[in-house]
Amino acid sequence: MSSVENRGKIVIVTGVPGVGKTTVLNAALELCRESRKEVSLLNYGNVMFEEASRRGLVKARDEMRHLPVKTQIDLQLQASETIRKAKGNVIVDTHMFINTPKGYMPGIPSWVAESLKPDAIVLLEAEPEEISKRRRKDAAIRVREADSPERITEHQMMGRFGAAAISVQTGCTVVIAKNKEGGHLEAAKAIASLFEGE
Repeated sequence: MSSVENRGKIVIVTGVPGVGKTTVLNAALELCRESRKEVSLLNYGNVMFEEASRRGLVKARDEMRHLPVKTQIDLQLQASETIRKAKGNVIVDTHMFINTPKGYMPGIPSWVAESLKPDAIVLLEAEPEEISKRRRKDAAIRVREADSPERITEHQMMGRFGAAAISVQTGCTVVIAKNKEGGHLEAAKAIASLFEGE
């Protein structure tokens, strides 16, 4: 069920900050190249940040979480339009929910899901203790909250609920891929396999 403009598969890959999404996605793209599958990667947050920067709203990507919710919604819609125009197979790197000072904000609200009409959503998950450790390691590079394992568990469960809702709305499949410490290739294979048959 791909969008008319795209004519390829759209796979959304989500995961809470610190789950190791970048490492897994780089490995998945390499696997696709090795099997001669043309797949491009678009980071939803980067597309939103480019628009927010152009408008002079933020100077760093992590500042977007602190913008008014209405402004974030507007940026999401703009990003959706940009991504929808991409050609061929696309992996959309994003978060199912963003933990804002006002509560969890959907990274893929219904209007974005309806616009993108993904073929699949991949929930990249890891043990909360591992995520907390990765966040501490990333502290010098990214501005991230050091949530407790309980809060990380809650955030990952919110992701599952969101993916289920989008699946019901759009008919896409949901894949839960575990990114265990040192096991990122298994999660990458789960993503790359979604483009088989193209």
